[in-house]
Order: sequence, then C-alpha cells, then structure tokens
Amino acid sequence: MAKDVHVETHSLSQEPRPAEEAHGLSLRAAVLSLGFFIISLIWMRQAGLITLSAQIGESVPVIPAIAAVLILAVLSPLLRKLPRLFHLPESQILLIYSFLVIAVSMPSVGVVRQILPQITVPYYFQGVENNYDVLIRELPDWLSPDQDVIMTMYEGSDAGLIPWSGWITPLAAWTFFLLATYITIYALMLLFRRQWIEKEHLTFPIVQLVLDVADDSGRRVAGGLIRNPVMWTGFGLAAIYNLMNMANAWNPGVPALGKAFNLGALFTERPWSGMGGLQIAWRPENFGIGYLVPTDILLSVWLFALLMRFANVAQIAMGFDIAGFPFERQHAWGGYIAFGLVLFWIGRHHVADVFRKAFTGAPDVDDSGEPFGYRTTVIAMILGFVGMVVFGVMSGLWLWVALLYFGLCLLFAVVYARARAEGGAALVWLFPISQGWEMLFPVLGSQIFQRGESWRNMGALGMHYWLARGYFPSMGAYQMEGFRIAQDANIRQRTMVYWMVAALILGLVGAYILHLEVYYGFGANILEGGTTSGGSRVISAQRAWDTLSGFVSAHHVTDWKQTGAGISGFAITILLVVLRSLFLRFPLHPLGFVMVMSYAGPIWGPFFIVWVLKSLILRVGGMGSYRRAIPFFLGLVLGHFFTAGVVWGSISMINDMYRRYGVWFG
Repeated sequence: MAKDVHVETHSLSQEPRPAEEAHGLSLRAAVLSLGFFIISLIWMRQAGLITLSAQIGESVPVIPAIAAVLILAVLSPLLRKLPRLFHLPESQILLIYSFLVIAVSMPSVGVVRQILPQITVPYYFQGVENNYDVLIRELPDWLSPDQDVIMTMYEGSDAGLIPWSGWITPLAAWTFFLLATYITIYALMLLFRRQWIEKEHLTFPIVQLVLDVADDSGRRVAGGLIRNPVMWTGFGLAAIYNLMNMANAWNPGVPALGKAFNLGALFTERPWSGMGGLQIAWRPENFGIGYLVPTDILLSVWLFALLMRFANVAQIAMGFDIAGFPFERQHAWGGYIAFGLVLFWIGRHHVADVFRKAFTGAPDVDDSGEPFGYRTTVIAMILGFVGMVVFGVMSGLWLWVALLYFGLCLLFAVVYARARAEGGAALVWLFPISQGWEMLFPVLGSQIFQRGESWRNMGALGMHYWLARGYFPSMGAYQMEGFRIAQDANIRQRTMVYWMVAALILGLVGAYILHLEVYYGFGANILEGGTTSGGSRVISAQRAWDTLSGFVSAHHVTDWKQTGAGISGFAITILLVVLRSLFLRFPLHPLGFVMVMSYAGPIWGPFFIVWVLKSLILRVGGMGSYRRAIPFFLGLVLGHFFTAGVVWGSISMINDMYRRYGVWFG
C-alpha cells in the first residue's frame, strides 16, 4: 500500500542493466503459444470434463503456463546451441506464459464452463417443482439457444454434431459482454499500473516466481534458478510429498501426509467444538509463494483466522450458538468493498492526474511511459463499462441494478488484483465468491428486485450470476502481472496488452469449440462428475436459479445478521487502515484480513508456518539469509505444480486414481 498505511516490502527486482530496445513478439513465440494452448485444450477436455480428475486451469498460475515456462527454461541452453532461428530469449518465454494464463483460463472452470450451464439450466430443468418458467418467460431470446438445442446439449446428439446455427447469436452476444468486461478491467488495471508498480513498488510474488524460472543469466535474486541446487532441494521435497500421496492412492498402506491436518478434530467438547473446520492445508505453493509475502500480511492472515475461530467459541460459551457465525463470507464482502474504496483513496492523486490528462490534456502529467495514453485508457474504461451496462439493461436488468452489480464485480476485481500483487494470493477463488450477486438479497431484501407481475429483472440477474461466481473478474490480476513482467523483462507494454487481448479471443474460441464438442458428443448431464442431472458447474447454476425461484414463492426481507457482519467487515478494514496510518509499525494489515475472510482454509496454516520461518531467518541471518533461501521456497512451488499438476494430472487422463488424491489448486 502507499505510505498512508506503511506496507513492508522486500524488493526483489532485477539488477539494473544497460538500456536496450524493448522486445516485441516473435513468430516462434506466437507459434509455441498456440501449440501449448492446443495441448492444454486436449488435456482439459479429458481431465477436466470427461473424467473430472484434474482442473489444470484452476491453479495460479495455470498449470500449462508454468509448465511451459519450466520446459522452455530447461531447454533454452540446448536451443542456444542451434541456429539463431531456434533461440528463445527470456522475453519470448514470458510472452508465451502471459498468453497461456489468459487463454487457458477461458475454457477452465470459471468462465465458459460456468456461462454455458448458467444460460441453459432454467430452460432444461424447468418443471412444476420450481418456478424457472416464471423467471425466464420475459427474457430476450438472444441470451440462450432454443429449447431443442439446449436439450441435445444436456442429453447428447446422436451424431455428436454441434448445432452452430442455434449457438451463433447467444455466443456472439455473450462474447460482446465478455470483451466489454475484459476491456473495462484492463483499463482499471492501466489506471493503477503506475501507482502500484512505480510508486508503491509492490513485490508481485507470483511474478517473481515466473521471472526467476525464465531467467538463466543469474541477474535476478534467485540467480539462474534452474541451475540452483537449493531450488532443486525444495523441488524434491514437494515432489516427495506428492509422490507419497500418489503411492498412498494406489496402496493405502503407504504412509503419506495427505492434504491437510485437521486441528478442529482435536476439539470435540463444547464450547471448543467451535474450532471445528480449522485445518492446516499442506499446499506447497502457498508455502513457497508465502515466503515472498510481507510479514505483516502473513501475520494478519493467520491471526484473523484464529480470532474468527475464537469468536465462534466465545459465542457458543455465552449460549448464543448463532447459525452461520462468525459469518466469514459476509465479513469478506464488507472488507472487499472497504478495501476497494481505500485503494481509490490512496491513489486519488494519481487517478485525478489520469482524468485531468484525459479530459484537459494537462501538460504537467506525463503519460509517455504508459502502454496507451491516459485519454485512451479513460475512454476504454468508460466505453467498456457502458457496454456492460447496455448489455445488462437489454438483457432485462434495471439500470440501477446493472450499475450496482457490475460495479461491485469490478471493484472486487481491483481488490483481488491487489491481493495478488501485494499478498501473493496463489488462489483463483480468493475473493467473495458469488457475494457480488448473493449479498444483494440479504442486504436489500428480494422484493426490491421485482415489480408487479414482471420477473424480468430477477431472471436477468440469474443469467449474470456467473460473473460473481466464476473467476473472470480475476483476469485483472494477470493483466497487472503482465505489466510488471513487461517492465522487468523489457517487453513493449503495448505488445503485452495486444497479446493478452488476443489470448482472450483465441481462448474463448477454443473454449466454445471444446465445450460444445464434448457436450453434444457425451451430453452435459454426465460430464464433470455428473450422472443423469449434470456435474459440478450445472449444479452450481441450479443452486443460483433455485435461490431466485424461492423468491417467486416468498420474498425475503433484509437479513440483519448477514448485513451486520458485512458492515463489521467494512468497519474492521477501515479501522486497520486508520491504525496503520497513525502508527508506523502497526503490525496488522487490512489486506490480510480481507484475504483470510474470503478463503481461510488453504492459506492460514501455510502462512502461519512461513511467518515463523521467515521471521526467524530475518532475525538470525538478516536479508542475506532471506535472499539465499528464496530458491528453496520457489522450488516448493515448482515441485508441487510439476508433480501434482503435470505428472499426476497427466496420469489422470488415462486412470481415475487421481480421485483418490484429488489435487484442487483453486
């Protein structure tokens, strides 16, 4: 954060180097990007949809992207012995990575695989037991294909042919909305690029991992990571952990750590049973990336996780035993809203300069170092958001609902990007999942979203549920990381922007073809773990429509417990910001609070252990020892992604043993 909140940072940027012309995209890098993407599509088709044995696009970074960087970095010394045509410099490896993180995300579990069920479930599953027909009867036809096209999607077509004529209109419409959303988020990231990268000097832990893997010159902190024996020690430790778990999946007699240690199971008597659910997740990627995270964020994450559990124990001891307490998810959306507003407040001078330059051409504001001029950025942001709102209104949303809902989703995207840039959040679901959509009803009640006999607005909300449930908003984090990669690797910023937009478009095309081919070949009812009524994403869509369907029978009033928890999360975040402004060494960070409220399970345990280790290393050995240990922790990440993601994920394509040791990276 800016000086207002005194964030600790450990700069890991590379050593200065002589000025040279910025790099563009080479043809061989473009070809390799497409080749890796096609391989990823085949991989996801089998492992993610048909067998439901691995979700390689759910990790951060996505498994195919980190695998590509690792493979190319290992092969790079060999390629340099060949003619220059085959050389692949660091900048080109990083452009391949930046393409894959976006392109592979489109066919993964949080974008197209979330959208297609969301827009078809109410038509296929409508019946006397629900009120889906009431919700969809006023929706425009272009949002979804017709009934016959939807039926064969879920049940499979005899010939396995895709009825493209029935899908052209809805896919074109939703692609427009996706592009508008992506451009708006991109413009928001451009708005904060200089503030976060050049003024606040955020550490970008995930970027440091990728840069060090791609580097073989020894210029960076980890220095020739692939050749570093300390890195291979960490790599081997993570590999052994996974290999033991894999062997245990084949033979339960083989000892293994498993995926977590359940601390909550130690507390069985009331009121200590309120500690239930507390576990330490053995996630090597969070141990490794966590080492690069500032210690105040590490401390805040594990401390607030424990405080919430102790609060639950206290309320049981006092005889309340409130269902849902301590309402972490509600604290999360309150904290996310507060922290998002704080980010705009901290960057208010820079944001004001951007808008002055855009509208008045202020000569005192220099935007020559930006990928695009500030006027272009602001125009793109306005037009993108207007496009989102116009689409929403045309689909049936009321104007104020579209502005509120889309605004919340974009604000959450900014905060999530900050969590990645500063907090090293190697979790794609580390934001209030669904809360931009679900929080509307407990706070405002449901009656306000329906007027008279019309349910058009409510039905349109159902169509847009995926925006808060899927991880499309988190694409902003990859965009901001792309800016940092371009700066550190001397890649033209505009090249990075264009290449990542191309990744989105090609990723969507690949995702549409992949999913429709499998849906019509097998039937969506039996894919992704389904039997006769759909798998994971279909069930998720049904739950959203069931929520709306319940309002048709009886409207809900404001839930003051959930609303109060949201207000509490907002207030705690603001209080932490104020305390960090008043006291220079105040140890708790508001970002740690909003992170752990969003998704405590996978991160609090690793961050606690890493906090202890990092604090000891810094106290005993100083910054020199801290830096020398970095390759070991990066090796943990690489070893886990390679063994659990690449190796075990590949085995899962031909054998369902993966389900006995399911590695879910999200």
